[in-house]
Amino acid sequence: MIKRFEIGTRMSEMAIHNGTVYLAGQVANDTKEDIQGQTAQVLAAVDALLARVGSDKSKILMTQIFLADLVDFAGMNAVWDAWVVTGHTPPRATVQAALAKPEWKIEIVVTAAV
Repeated sequence: MIKRFEIGTRMSEMAIHNGTVYLAGQVANDTKEDIQGQTAQVLAAVDALLARVGSDKSKILMTQIFLADLVDFAGMNAVWDAWVVTGHTPPRATVQAALAKPEWKIEIVVTAAV
């Protein structure tokens, strides 16, 4: 069985199947922030979504990070390193990508165990 959350006409915010939760790409609401501010917002959104389904960042199975500009890699990593759980760092990919809105500096996609 698949359970979807915040179902829209184009996408759902997250879905659960067989004990795994899949999050849609998360982006910052306040795009006036620098990369560290936007990264913190996105990671807070990930925390909130995972908590809704009884999971947390220690259960992340895979993370995909999309940066609009790789010049922001170090700034993003500073926030990521402070957020991630020591001993539970997930596999991760980080790439440069043209994001859907030019004011977005980062988008993060997470898959986690429930």
